[in-house]
Amino acid sequence: MGGKNKQRTKGNLRPSSSGRAAELLAKERGTVPGFIGFGTSQSDLGYVPAVQGAEEIDSLVDADFRMVLRKLSKRDITTKLKAMQEFGKMCKEREAEVVKGVLPYWPRIYCKISLDHDRRVREATQQSFEQLILKVKKHLAPYLKSIMGYWLIAQCDTYSPAASAAKAAFEKAFPSSKQPEALAFCKDEILNVLQDHLLKETPDTLSDAQTVPEEEREAKFFRILTCSLLALKKLLSTLPKKEMHSLEEKLMSLLSQNKFWKYGRHSIPQVRAAFFELASAFCQYLPELVKTEAPRICPAVLLSIDDSDAVVCPALWEAVLYAITTIEDCWSHVNAKKGVLPKLWTVLREGGRGLATLIYPNLLPFISKVPPGIAEPKLEYFRTFFSSIIQGLSSERAIASPSESSAIITAFMECLRFAILQKIDEDDQRQIHQMLIYDQLIPLTNAVLKEPRLQNGPLFYQIAETLSSWEGKAELSNGDGTDEVFQKLLSNFWDHLLKMCVLHVDTLDADEKSLFAISGMLEILQNPKSATKPNNRKSLKIRFTDEDESDRNTENGKLTEVRNSDSEIQADLQHSSLLRKEPLENLVCNLAELSIVYVNEQKSEQHLKFLSALLNSFSSNRVFQVLLDQENDASSAQAESQNEIKAHHESPSVQFLYMNLITWLKEDWRKDTHFLVDILYSVLNCCNSNDERKIVLDDLTKMDLKWIIFIQIIQKACSSTTKLSLVSDWLKGGTLGERLVMLADDLCHLSLKPIAASSESSSSERWTLLSLVLSQHIKNESLIGETFVERIIDKLQAALSKAKDLSEAGNTEPSVSFICDVASSFFSSVKGCLLMPSSEDLLLTIFQLCAQRQDATHLTDLLVSKLKHTWMSGVNSLVHQLQSVQKQSTFLHKSALWVKNQIQSSSLDVKSLQVVISTVSDLLSKLMEADGQSGYLVGAYVEHVTPNKTEWGKLQESLSTEWMHKPLLEGRLSMNCEPLGSCVKLCGTTKLPGHLCTSALLSKMVLLVLENGIVHGNDEAERKKIDNIIAELLYSLQWIEELENPPYLLLEYLHMLEEMHITYEKFSTLSNTTSLQQTIFDRSEERGRLWSLTMAKVIHVENTVSCEMKQLFKTTEGFLPLTEGRLHTLQCLSPFLIEEEKKELVFHCVAKLMTCTQTELSSTDGAFGCLSILNSCLNDRNIDCDHLLPGILKIIISWKNDNEDSFLFSCNLKETSAQLLGFNIEMIRYLPLLLKYSTAPLADNEWDFIMCSMLAWLETTSENCSLYHIPLVQIFACVSCDLASALSAYFEAAAPETTENLPVNLISEWKEFFSEGIHNLLLPLLVKVTGETKNASEGSFQNSVLTSLGEALTYISKDQLLNHKLPAKFVAGQKTNLPDKLQTLLNTLSPLLLFRARPVQISVYHMLYKLMPELPKFDDEDLKSYGDEEEESALSPPAALMSVLATQELLLENILECIPVGEFAVIQPLSDEFCLVLGYLLTWKLTLAFFKAASSQLRVLYSQYLRRTKSLNKLLYHLFRLMPENPVFSGPTSEVPNKDTKTFFTEELHLDVKGTGVLSSQIPHLACSVYHMTLKDLPAMVRLWWNSCEKRVFNVVDKFTSKYVSSVLSSQEISSVQTSTQLFNGMTVKARSAAREVIATYSVDDIFIELIIQLPSNYPLGSITVESGKRVGVAVQQWRNWMLQLSTYLTHQNGSIMEGLSLWKNNVDKRFEGIEDCMICFSVIHGSNYSLPKKACRTCKKKFHSACLYKWFTSSNKSTCPLCRETFF
Repeated sequence: MGGKNKQRTKGNLRPSSSGRAAELLAKERGTVPGFIGFGTSQSDLGYVPAVQGAEEIDSLVDADFRMVLRKLSKRDITTKLKAMQEFGKMCKEREAEVVKGVLPYWPRIYCKISLDHDRRVREATQQSFEQLILKVKKHLAPYLKSIMGYWLIAQCDTYSPAASAAKAAFEKAFPSSKQPEALAFCKDEILNVLQDHLLKETPDTLSDAQTVPEEEREAKFFRILTCSLLALKKLLSTLPKKEMHSLEEKLMSLLSQNKFWKYGRHSIPQVRAAFFELASAFCQYLPELVKTEAPRICPAVLLSIDDSDAVVCPALWEAVLYAITTIEDCWSHVNAKKGVLPKLWTVLREGGRGLATLIYPNLLPFISKVPPGIAEPKLEYFRTFFSSIIQGLSSERAIASPSESSAIITAFMECLRFAILQKIDEDDQRQIHQMLIYDQLIPLTNAVLKEPRLQNGPLFYQIAETLSSWEGKAELSNGDGTDEVFQKLLSNFWDHLLKMCVLHVDTLDADEKSLFAISGMLEILQNPKSATKPNNRKSLKIRFTDEDESDRNTENGKLTEVRNSDSEIQADLQHSSLLRKEPLENLVCNLAELSIVYVNEQKSEQHLKFLSALLNSFSSNRVFQVLLDQENDASSAQAESQNEIKAHHESPSVQFLYMNLITWLKEDWRKDTHFLVDILYSVLNCCNSNDERKIVLDDLTKMDLKWIIFIQIIQKACSSTTKLSLVSDWLKGGTLGERLVMLADDLCHLSLKPIAASSESSSSERWTLLSLVLSQHIKNESLIGETFVERIIDKLQAALSKAKDLSEAGNTEPSVSFICDVASSFFSSVKGCLLMPSSEDLLLTIFQLCAQRQDATHLTDLLVSKLKHTWMSGVNSLVHQLQSVQKQSTFLHKSALWVKNQIQSSSLDVKSLQVVISTVSDLLSKLMEADGQSGYLVGAYVEHVTPNKTEWGKLQESLSTEWMHKPLLEGRLSMNCEPLGSCVKLCGTTKLPGHLCTSALLSKMVLLVLENGIVHGNDEAERKKIDNIIAELLYSLQWIEELENPPYLLLEYLHMLEEMHITYEKFSTLSNTTSLQQTIFDRSEERGRLWSLTMAKVIHVENTVSCEMKQLFKTTEGFLPLTEGRLHTLQCLSPFLIEEEKKELVFHCVAKLMTCTQTELSSTDGAFGCLSILNSCLNDRNIDCDHLLPGILKIIISWKNDNEDSFLFSCNLKETSAQLLGFNIEMIRYLPLLLKYSTAPLADNEWDFIMCSMLAWLETTSENCSLYHIPLVQIFACVSCDLASALSAYFEAAAPETTENLPVNLISEWKEFFSEGIHNLLLPLLVKVTGETKNASEGSFQNSVLTSLGEALTYISKDQLLNHKLPAKFVAGQKTNLPDKLQTLLNTLSPLLLFRARPVQISVYHMLYKLMPELPKFDDEDLKSYGDEEEESALSPPAALMSVLATQELLLENILECIPVGEFAVIQPLSDEFCLVLGYLLTWKLTLAFFKAASSQLRVLYSQYLRRTKSLNKLLYHLFRLMPENPVFSGPTSEVPNKDTKTFFTEELHLDVKGTGVLSSQIPHLACSVYHMTLKDLPAMVRLWWNSCEKRVFNVVDKFTSKYVSSVLSSQEISSVQTSTQLFNGMTVKARSAAREVIATYSVDDIFIELIIQLPSNYPLGSITVESGKRVGVAVQQWRNWMLQLSTYLTHQNGSIMEGLSLWKNNVDKRFEGIEDCMICFSVIHGSNYSLPKKACRTCKKKFHSACLYKWFTSSNKSTCPLCRETFF
């Protein structure tokens, strides 16, 4: 229990255990104390033999068992429970011999523990006992007598699991046949135990009063009492008959005890119940004994008759019935009139006190046994009895419980029938009958009618049954006058019933529920079988959809439909006796007459409903006649019209209809008309013929009745075959049909106009009616005529197609919704409906509505899903119908053509296309569900949608030719003719080209077909169709891929394809792609261009080249004559070929080149084609044919010599043919490849040819810049510039060993003439081209020329820049110290940083970057004039740059101001924003480069300027929006990879004009690079800005800088100190990189100073700390001043540590030279402008820095000397 882990007393090593204590006791004493039992008889030592001597017990009982048996005697419940479970387990597992050893000790333990207070222990005991029995079997016999009494008590345990366990053990011990014998064997012992428990034991003798609480003791005692009584009952019921006699004496002693009889009045209900059960058993098994004990048993039982405990009641009433049956003279032992009956009346008056279901079924047997003497006088006796029952029924408890009230009513009626059958003299009998009917039955019926909760009870059925039995007796004439008695009785009953009903009906405010109950009662009296009995479970029926309609006559389980048809009921009615029919009909006529008076005079609604219910059950002409007579009496005014109607219709029911019912039907205020329709059916039922019925109904149809009435007529007809037969002629007839067609027409017109809210409900009724007549089918026929169905469907379809064109969404919504509902139920419930042309049109219209975007159709989501559901169910029906009928579906054909038209019209955007695709996919998936036909249906559908060859051709032509620019520029395709096709600009398009839509939709369809494995028709042909479709899809995708910046619309389209899984990957998983590759290859060879690029893409994805493709160039004949198709195919194949194949191809080309004639030079099949293929093969260098290259150059030179006109040197290209341009382009392309790959040295004349040609071609380029819009001219310009770049790069990178092989003067010629020539042409060209177009991002034309042009210009040298030949350009009011030429250059180039084209910005940056170091020296002149001015002076960096910066700042502010500082702004590559940000960052890079090149003094002035304009602050804010939160570098790195992660700060940024890097990371990288430079070159200014930031930004900057930048900068700073070549006289500087420290030692004469400069972790934002090392010969104050100075320099200087140290050293040197400190800043040299103290006070002669004084005067607003306070002059 308690703390197991607590500190124990010294020496006490083990926790205590009561089990172990017992063990020790045994060892010490050498014996186990014997278990001495306590018995009841003195002679007996006890149940358990006391065993002496350790040897015996040890040899008998296993040690483990001994331990368990000891634990069982513990008090703790858990210990006992676990021990008992363990005991059971051991009994199961140990050998039988071991277990037998336990037997002598078991009985005592069992007898005690089986009575334990804890029920779990008792249950476990019985379960363990079972295990013991199974193991020891018959060896238990010697111990049976000692156990059996307790075992029997255990079987009667009040805790049922324990009792069940005991019974199970008993059954395991004795088979059921042997059980009585076993009990007989032990009967004396059992009786001893039971008598002890019943007579001797008390709570205190059974439990220890000291340890067990009183409650527990009592509970145990009462439980054992109960069990003992029950055990005695069990003993009596089980013992064999012959043993009973021997029991009697023993039991006599028990029964003679008063204590025993008191148990009948015990306070505990369980004890009382057990006592009464035992009493019943005595009566049953020992009747003789009971008779002798009658004086005790009768009062004990009968006087307890009012015991109202639910536990006691069943046992008590069983005992009562046994007693009055077994003991003939039982009533003589009790006073019935005073003792028994009053108690019974009380119980009955209280409704059984909630125990009616237990008590009342016993009443009939009870009163049948009451002897006549006690039941006198009969009249009063029965009156009291039945009145008590009725009174009890009215108690709230009885009414509230249906089962209670039902039991009371049933008992009442049983007893009533019993009382009526009593034989007594006539006078009394008459009085009793009168009393029973008048005072009992009728009041009871009345009470039930008034109480709605009793109306559904069994009373009316009971009355009907009783009447039937009385009628039977009244019809039998035995001659003893019984029949007359019963006839009188019946007429009495009917009279009283009529009076009572009249009382209910004959009042204006009659209770509707009571009226309903009366009609229900009358219906039950008329025919008890027709109405379902209450409390019957509903019978459920399952019906399969394929079953014929004829299998279900019933739809809604109405009461009348429980019987198969109404005709059977009629038959039953005829059989019912006249005794019933006559009075019942009179009663009905009376009530109907009463009701009609109230209806006519008082307009009483409830009477009308009551009349309807009456007529429903009793529709006979007699009743109608009564109603009419009543009318006639009422008024004679209508006589004429009545006569007219009578002339037409002799039947009273029809007359009633025309005179009354129609009037009621026409009343508008009525909400509920169901009961009127019921009256109508009653009328129809009484009609003579179907014709008459049809005339009546047609008349009704023509009248302007509410639609709800027709709906109810049809619904009721559908729910009952009898009713249907009454109206079927009318339903099929024309009157109703025409009316419905008109209704549909009205509805459709009305729904297309705005409608008022009030009419909405009525319109919904009308829609319900339409839906009902269309979708209800009976025996495979529609309710109304077929022709009318078709006409209605036509109307709906017309309305829907109009709804499509309506623009206002609001109006059409309800109507579309209603049409959906109608169509949906029509499609799903009517077989064969879709074979009507009109319904196929309706289906098509709904399908079209679903396949369009919602903004086009203006439908809500809910409506669209409804429409979708409708057409899906329609197609479902259609597919099933097409299986059974071999017929073409017009819906499928029309919908396919409509879809085809939609996708080819180029009028869809992505969303619309998506809707079309998903709708068609749904349709196909439905078609695939058609068994057997699916292949044919789907195949035909795909066939209808697919365009034919010419249509595909038109779709391809409509794709814009913009795709060509990229492949032509990159040299992947070569062309020598103007491209044909649409030149539409794509940038503004909002609709997808038809080709894209068609290929996407068809591919989706094909993929669906493949996925479902549906193939129809010839496999090969199908395969070809599928390949064609997928090929077109790939063509579309390739077109998008080749566009340089595809519009957002196309990116959205690609995303949609991914989402819908319309991809090549998906196709390749579903199908083999070999034939598809062949298809694309064939098209490429035939048509070239985009098909060739598509082929290359497929080969790239599949990574294989098939043999058929290689056949093309295996032989010379294979690719000759070259066509455009073949040329493009070969160009695109070349990257995938292996070296051998490429060589072969190159040899073919060279051979062909050698034999080319002059005329063939520029043709595809001549030199142009061969050069193109050669260039393609050489482009990715993996073939070894260098020896051929100079030979080709020689061939080109020979062409030039023969025919220089073919070479476009310095000429105007206006008239030049595309063929010549193409030929020149390929030649120019060849030359860089030659330079790159040729190993053999070139001769002089060859170099001359290359150089001169290059310049000549460049001249052509610069002269024809107006023609750049022509693609081929543009490409010519690009390749010319590329050739110039290639040459510049070649000479720039030429290694010494290469230059040795070059001709002697070549390099000098290059530098002096050719290079100069290139840049003199290109620099003005750049200015000219950029001047003409302000924005180049629109046309990739300009952009591509600018790229090549810019690339060539990056090779310009500084000198060439300075000697430029640009026209002068100056800006008015521009302050500058630069020479004119330089200023012109800056003014010309700087604005180009704003140019919206990346290549221009980058090349201008590279050119200006070369100039930056040259600029600061021109400001040095001004420096001298700034020194002594009072105010802080500022100097602007180059004005041209600053004006550009100002423009950029304005624009950038607009873009970035909405983004919080610290959040990363993603900038789309090549957008306008991209160019703007790029220009801004490049401008800053130039400014910082300029800054770095300036001297310390100039830097101060420049930084002052930046501070004033706040430019730097703006830059820093922008940088923290442009730098990514995690600047990890992902590109290729130059250095050896090391463990540190590479960031944009550790990696160098390469800005190439051609932009080989990833564009998306360029701005972030550039921003990081600028931040790095800023921190490095302007640390003090950044620090100032950082300290002035708001808290959030402050933290962002600090965290980012510490994490990514500080470590890079610190290590750079420390390593710059280590590698510094700067030498100081008298000062040494050392650096410790690990500790981020710099140590400076200064010594002069005897003075020695050591300074330690420590860099912070967030360097350079945090302050650099300066600590002192050793110092000798310097005063403390002086020393502090110097430390402060150095700290100040390092914190406020925009320079490096070395610069700060040098400044500080100068200061100290000056101090030692005798110059005094300025007394304001305590420093000799001024911290920012490096001046000495020069301004002296005339009074105290102290000198100050002019800047310090200026600050002093402005901040203090005085002009006095800081020291002597005299006025300063």
